[in-house]
Amino acid sequence: MKGPVKGPKPALRGKRSGTVAALLAASATFSLFLIAGLVWAWSVYYAPGPSARTGEATVVSLPSGSGVSAIAAQLKSAGVIRSTDMFKAAATLTGADRKLRAGEYQVPTKASLRSVLRLLTDGRVVRHYVTIPEGWSSLQAVDILNKEDVLTGTVETPPAEGSLWPDTYEVSRGETRASVIARMQRAMTDNLARLWATRSPATVVRTPEEAVILASVVEKETGLAAERPRVAAVFSNRLRMGVRLESDPTIVYGITHGRPLGRGIRQSELQADTGYNTYLIDGLPPTPIANPGKDAIAAVLNPPRSNDLFFVADGTGGHVFAATYEQHLVNVARWREIERRKAGLPPGATPPAAPGALAPGTAPTDQPLTGEAVITMQPPGTLTPSRPLRPATADPR
Repeated sequence: MKGPVKGPKPALRGKRSGTVAALLAASATFSLFLIAGLVWAWSVYYAPGPSARTGEATVVSLPSGSGVSAIAAQLKSAGVIRSTDMFKAAATLTGADRKLRAGEYQVPTKASLRSVLRLLTDGRVVRHYVTIPEGWSSLQAVDILNKEDVLTGTVETPPAEGSLWPDTYEVSRGETRASVIARMQRAMTDNLARLWATRSPATVVRTPEEAVILASVVEKETGLAAERPRVAAVFSNRLRMGVRLESDPTIVYGITHGRPLGRGIRQSELQADTGYNTYLIDGLPPTPIANPGKDAIAAVLNPPRSNDLFFVADGTGGHVFAATYEQHLVNVARWREIERRKAGLPPGATPPAAPGALAPGTAPTDQPLTGEAVITMQPPGTLTPSRPLRPATADPR
């Protein structure tokens, strides 16, 4: 027969109850601390960060290959975060540590830790751009690069004229000016090769280098994109016939080598042989006079059919074209009348320092020539006898 079931002794029961109570109390205390810690961490994660030391944002550059610890230290040094440990903990817990991207960032003042992490994981880097306009010289391009304070290094020698591809380039803080120039030159080489492959049999240029030279003259002659093909046709016709280009920008380049002249061309400069003055030299200038863009090069490589040999300003920012010198003189007379009206002179009056060919029997002056059409194209042989550049041939079209 079984005896009565014996329960735990009273002392043992009390001891176990005390242990459970202690464990429950400890668990509750830990939970409270955990909740408090989470609340604190949560508030730090979303709370406003430090104020920018200057202005409304702080610029921070994070080098490629930087780890979380290095990034945290750099952000702390820049005054963007308060604690490197909190940054590393937040990056680890959110998985951001595997997504942080290098680059230059502009962190808004008082950005929260969450905002900083999101900025770095989204890769919203600061972007810098440099634009080299079509028709600007290499000296002017160097001026543009020198003004970009995000770039480093100096340019000892300006790049060869016509070797830069006019465009807008994205640059990075700390990038050297020499490396940006190298990119521009590679772009010119690549784009010129593609354009050269599309050339028409009607083009008068014989090499890609000649194409850039003639395109630079076209680029400087007109600021209107729609006129470039027609100007290219005029110069192509003149070259084919052995007639001098008579381009005013070549006079300017021979004087300044790429800087703006800042005044009208003088009569003495019209007659000065700088090696670039196409009123005096046959054929093309020895080098480009600017960095031409895609449209000017394409116009030279594919000139439209035309009999035009002359053009002069029309008073609207464009030009009027002519196939004969007689018609050109009519167009020049119209331009002179426009100049007179602008100067407030009566019809038929001679505007001061009027541009154009010297009147027969008059001595040249050294006053600047004025007006949009600084000098007009003149009949062959006005200044010196013209010699054919190459055998005159019929238009192959």
